[in-house]
Amino acid sequence: MDIIPTMHDSDRYDLVKDIATGNFGVARLMRDKQTEELVAVKYIERGNKIDENVKREIINHRSLRHPNIVRFKEVILTPNHLAIVMEYASGGELYELISSEGCFNEDKARYFFQQLICGVSYCHFMQVCHRDLKSENILLDGSPAPRVKICDFGYSKSSLLNSQPNSGVGTPAYIAPEVITDKEYDGKIADVWSCGVTLYVMLVGAYPFGDYRESKDFHETIERILNVQYSFPDHVNVSGECQDLISRILVRDPAQRITMADIKKHAWFLKNLPVDLVDEKMVGKQVEEPMQSLEVIMQIISEAKTLTPGLSKPDDYDIEDLDSDPDFDVDSSGEVVYAFK
Repeated sequence: MDIIPTMHDSDRYDLVKDIATGNFGVARLMRDKQTEELVAVKYIERGNKIDENVKREIINHRSLRHPNIVRFKEVILTPNHLAIVMEYASGGELYELISSEGCFNEDKARYFFQQLICGVSYCHFMQVCHRDLKSENILLDGSPAPRVKICDFGYSKSSLLNSQPNSGVGTPAYIAPEVITDKEYDGKIADVWSCGVTLYVMLVGAYPFGDYRESKDFHETIERILNVQYSFPDHVNVSGECQDLISRILVRDPAQRITMADIKKHAWFLKNLPVDLVDEKMVGKQVEEPMQSLEVIMQIISEAKTLTPGLSKPDDYDIEDLDSDPDFDVDSSGEVVYAFK
């Protein structure tokens, strides 16, 4: 049975349409009654689903104010849901654009990659690692020259607020080797690997280590990642400079992997670099907009952990309605398992 999220009549948002469903809840496109601005609203059921991961997602996302990151706006409490209100990126997923075009030429791939690196570099400057960078989590704003908007901070961690990453989370095709093998790892360096995989996907239209969903043996994909076994198809023309950059990103040893700072100095990256991709320290300061206070947010999150008196707990979603794209996880014994977002 589907759960129909509702907002209080006094709230300023009107429903436009549903965007997506997953086991997190429902995402909807809404319109601000006063400003006519479109926003994306992610609904999470009140009660047990409001855990430390949800709290971390909200707090980390709120701290990031950058043109290449989907803007966090506010959280709202409804009778059955915690609602996270965010900027709406009307251009859809980068993944969808790649799928429709097959692959990009180097200039187009570089245009999106430069913005991705700028946004991720800012996250790292703010001490946040994303941990699930992929073309599906890179949105576009719908303008003629699309601006990248990084989204979904559900797996993010802040070195200021959280412990060192030690769990194998992410999407199999994009995860770094150390996420699979190490008890603890540097989430920022793992993000660099995922950026390199994204660049390869844009250029080739396929995953560098194979599509785990099409492989007869999921472990084959993991083995190729661990051994960094990838190549460029003969029919894809990729310059030596670009191949050099990717080869320095997709390095097994995180200590030997190219840093974010060195990516931004690489000759291929610097070509046709837009002037608006300025230093990440300045970009965040240029965005001025009232922010919902942490005190208010923490109070709403606390209240969301309980159900509204007099209301029954919502029914669970039908599994067929959930996002069936499996994410990667590692159980306590170190065995590879699937985890659904």
